[in-house]
Amino acid sequence: MFNDTTSTLRLLATRRSGKPRDMIAPGPNDAQLRAILCAAIRVPDHGKLAPWRFVTIAADQRPVLAMLLERAFVAANPQASRIAIDAACAFAFEAPCLIVALSCPRPDAKIPLWEQELSAGAACMNLLIAAHAHGFVASWITGWATYNEAVGAAFGQPGERIAGFIYVGSPSRPLEERPRPAYDEVISSWTPAQK
Repeated sequence: MFNDTTSTLRLLATRRSGKPRDMIAPGPNDAQLRAILCAAIRVPDHGKLAPWRFVTIAADQRPVLAMLLERAFVAANPQASRIAIDAACAFAFEAPCLIVALSCPRPDAKIPLWEQELSAGAACMNLLIAAHAHGFVASWITGWATYNEAVGAAFGQPGERIAGFIYVGSPSRPLEERPRPAYDEVISSWTPAQK
């Protein structure tokens, strides 16, 4: 059993997403990436369905991804300016490491779809925490490409959906803390209604 409570809580309390465009090398090496992904898949998974998977994008495949993004964006936005097109495709080249997270629910299973989708989200969160534990910064991004059918078809099979693009790298500068909700705004005790 893991007993280093202080380190675990510090890890969770200090995890912070970084902007992919601000991430620099080094990113995780092959062994680190494998360890990060192994931690990602150790999540609650009712029915042992593994309703998620991850696709890594190698550095030499980034130009191919950019071309896919350009075709998909132009097809969806035929009047788009070159500036808009370039901006829509720029994230193909951000951060040293890029992973596509997929939600792969099993509609034939007895486990509700919502539980399967929550498991996919938990896998993405575990990936972010594991990357942080390895000393990297990570970010889980959605955006237009996540919901584009052509982009989704390039990574997923029928019935699968992109859950997001996860970037991992080293921060180019210290990360700024963002506002968090106040404890009392999101935590309460249940008070049953009186009849």
